[in-house]
Amino acid sequence: MQFCAATKSWDRRGREHLDVCTRTGEGMIAAFWHSRIGLSFMGWDRKAPQTPTMLISRSREGDFIARFARNLGIGVIRGSSRNTRKTKQKGGMTAFRDMQRAIEKRACMGLTVDGPRGPRQRASMGVIQLARITGKPIMIFSWAITNKRIFNSWDRFVLPYPFGKGVLVWKEPLIVPSDASDDEMEALRLELERRLNDANQEADEAVGGPVIEPAEPRPARKAAQGA
Repeated sequence: MQFCAATKSWDRRGREHLDVCTRTGEGMIAAFWHSRIGLSFMGWDRKAPQTPTMLISRSREGDFIARFARNLGIGVIRGSSRNTRKTKQKGGMTAFRDMQRAIEKRACMGLTVDGPRGPRQRASMGVIQLARITGKPIMIFSWAITNKRIFNSWDRFVLPYPFGKGVLVWKEPLIVPSDASDDEMEALRLELERRLNDANQEADEAVGGPVIEPAEPRPARKAAQGA
């Protein structure tokens, strides 16, 4: 992946949005889609004061990605446990607390916000909850390249090949107020999803496509009785 990144000619768009987040030196959250995890390290300024950290599942695939991340000097927090004696909820809560502590220690917490199982390019609420609790911005970015293979997986995973052209796109960071209501949280989740998909589309179009489209959205939450 490092070789692939190093042999591409990169066009960087919206870099000022990254700078807004990094120049404070405070913790932050980085949001990107699961399909773009391969070169996700390119969305980060290695000279920034924050420590890059990623949430990675405890699947076998996650084990491989965790080793890859550590070799790049990226901190790793593992998701819910594979141990059947521990509930998924308990494992998720532990990971959430670990992410919160990392951000408080000025980490840049990287999240694939449609992972680990999708739907593709539909943001989960977890990243919005993390941003509300920590009060830190969500940095939004995507990338696309020529010379690649796109898998027929749930996320349409993009595997880079060396050489060719690459495009990095950052969008305006998202702030979640600490007093956001449930309805406001849902609206911010949809806004995060929109900005990430806009970044994806812009990057994909810039390299001549194909544009990877989102899967069908999550079912709408039922309105409260009497609403």
